Amino acid sequence: MAKKTVATLQNKDSRSFTKVVRMFKSPKTGAYAFEEKMVPADSVKDYLNKK
Repeated sequence: MAKKTVATLQNKDSRSFTKVVRMFKSPKTGAYAFEEKMVPADSVKDYLNKK
């Protein structure tokens, strides 16, 4: 699946994307969880600063 995702994001007209992995602590269990998302390269800092 990863190859298919990368191949579709490499169009000449599309913006460059970055895979962001964010770690957060669950308020219910206290365990750490990870969230992965593909975001445009120019909005990575905004995504990481979001709480």
